[in-house]
Amino acid sequence: MLKTEAIAQFRGTFRGDLIDPSDPRFDAARKVYNGMIDRKPALIAQCSDVADVMAAIAFARANDVRVSIRGGGHNAGGLGIADDALVIDLCKMKFVHVDQATGAVRVGGGATWADVDHATYAFSLAVPCGFISSTGVGGLTLGGGIGHLTRKYGLTIDNLLAADVVLADGTCVVASATENPDLFWAIRGGGGNFGVVTSFLFQGRPVSTVCGGPMLWELDDTEAMMKFYREFIATAPETINGFFAFLTVPPGPPFPEALHFKKMCGIVWCYPGSIEEANKLLDPVRAFRKPAFEFFVPMPFPMLNGMFDGLYPAGLQWYWKGDFFNELSDGAIQGHLKHGAQLPTLHSTMHLYPISGAAHRPSNTDTPWAYRDAEFCQVIVGVDPDPANAGKITDWARNYHDALHPYGAGGAYINFMMEEGDERIRATYKGNYDRLASVKAKYDPANFFRVNQNIRPAAAKPAGA
Repeated sequence: MLKTEAIAQFRGTFRGDLIDPSDPRFDAARKVYNGMIDRKPALIAQCSDVADVMAAIAFARANDVRVSIRGGGHNAGGLGIADDALVIDLCKMKFVHVDQATGAVRVGGGATWADVDHATYAFSLAVPCGFISSTGVGGLTLGGGIGHLTRKYGLTIDNLLAADVVLADGTCVVASATENPDLFWAIRGGGGNFGVVTSFLFQGRPVSTVCGGPMLWELDDTEAMMKFYREFIATAPETINGFFAFLTVPPGPPFPEALHFKKMCGIVWCYPGSIEEANKLLDPVRAFRKPAFEFFVPMPFPMLNGMFDGLYPAGLQWYWKGDFFNELSDGAIQGHLKHGAQLPTLHSTMHLYPISGAAHRPSNTDTPWAYRDAEFCQVIVGVDPDPANAGKITDWARNYHDALHPYGAGGAYINFMMEEGDERIRATYKGNYDRLASVKAKYDPANFFRVNQNIRPAAAKPAGA
């Protein structure tokens, strides 16, 4: 337990809010996106600036308390918070600054993608990100970043120019191609293992109005559509992105009442160009099998990126399972047919994201992301508001994953993992793991930052070895 005197001294060096278990704000402050996570930290430090982060690290070291780092709080396993820990919470550091001359975008470590989308859209720019705009910038970026713009502009990490990082010893450094390049390599996919990233510098891309939205088909059409989709997306221009999904139709617009609560398969598209160009690209999809419903229209990019926010508010129960796939094989499709049709709740879903196009251009060693040659990233999520259904959604996701995993490439996207252990983490990084462990040993030799998908520091070599 932290001593009252130590906390009082800490307050004298800290400009943000310190929230302890006696504070009436504590229960709200400790909540994360995944309602399945219920952890009670010793203290929450809501940092106002870099100096506060440095002070929090100094306090944690002096009092031998472990730390967790919270950005947007969206992490699948709820790793932004830990029992009896000091939470370094960046929620007050939400600034976004757009450089009109260069298109560079500086983003605070506590910002969400909604914050970024709002700021960049005014300048007809976007930073390639994910699919839900309430997601935190920090966690998504440090894990890689798959999204609507992946085929056109690559992963989020492929658009990262630099970052400010507070290290385990409390110093603040810049990580870029020219400053601490080994650290810059590591944070582009290596997660929160190396320090607290207080700001990111991205290259904004020219995106304004996009054509996007879902096309839905009957479950009976699933096999035909999956086989068509795997061929279509493999040869489609990089400008078009679409992910395959199983879903239960939500009871509200734009979906007609006749489809409400119906299980269907679908593809959610994004095209950063005119509706005429988009329709030329997608007419072969419609000609192959006419959708039972489609909502594919021009819209501001922030609208597409926030399309699912209302369906997935904070506090739902979540259980995640993920894999990479080198192909969508016939055997895998049979597994999808069985388990995709068994969606256990309204919010539960499976998404199959293409990671081709621009995401393929870097090599498997250019960043820690070790599956540049994979074609798809799959996520299976059991989701429901009711804690009583936690077992049901967890069992469904695990069974689905177990059926599909034999067809996969071996590892998983780090942002789609719960707490699954060292073997799974090593499989995710493949041959890059040892290099990551060496960088970890240089910047965090005592594994101070360990509440994460942890990469242990490489052991020091014996003298003379």
